Amino acid sequence: MLVDTELEHLPPELRWREWMGRVEAVIFAANEPVPREVLTRVVGRNCNLDLVIDDIRAELAGRPYELVAVAGGWQHRTKKVFGDAIHAAFGTPPGQGAKELTQSEALVLMCIAYFQPITRGELSSFFGKEISRDLIGVLRAQELIASGPRSPQPGAPYTYVTTKNFLSQFGLDTLRQLPDFEALEDAGLLSKEKLLAGDMPIAGVGQSGDEASED
Repeated sequence: MLVDTELEHLPPELRWREWMGRVEAVIFAANEPVPREVLTRVVGRNCNLDLVIDDIRAELAGRPYELVAVAGGWQHRTKKVFGDAIHAAFGTPPGQGAKELTQSEALVLMCIAYFQPITRGELSSFFGKEISRDLIGVLRAQELIASGPRSPQPGAPYTYVTTKNFLSQFGLDTLRQLPDFEALEDAGLLSKEKLLAGDMPIAGVGQSGDEASED
């Protein structure tokens, strides 16, 4: 079915309102962030998609949900301030359905995010202890990380990288929005020297073996 994207028969104001409606409808109907290339299928060549998004956001300013840029696309999300009301309405405790990461898992995930692509051996070097396959498996099961390219190191071990789900879960549009590593060091929240020296607390000491066999 062909969709008239140019809408040349409409006056400019109505054309703009139609584009806004189409864009919001597509985002509302999707169960994951909608990338720009998908939204451009429903608007005209002269439509400034960023301005359309801005106008939609402005109209939602007083609503309990908002339009956010996340994981390389746009998605409707309920504002955090209404989280308790939603949990109370459905009788579910906050966080149900999403496993909270342990400190060890969070630290390993942080290292993968900042230093990807990175091998399990390199992660073990950071912490001075072997990072178990089980710990890596937890992050993979939650689709926060995935296998990256093979490393040029001997044995060509797998590397690990973060996923779009990682961006979505942490409310990031791109990895460039990660806090600056040097800023975290300056704030005393993180120390690259301690990481490299294996002086950061971490559990997850696991079995050793040939990394090339990991998947």
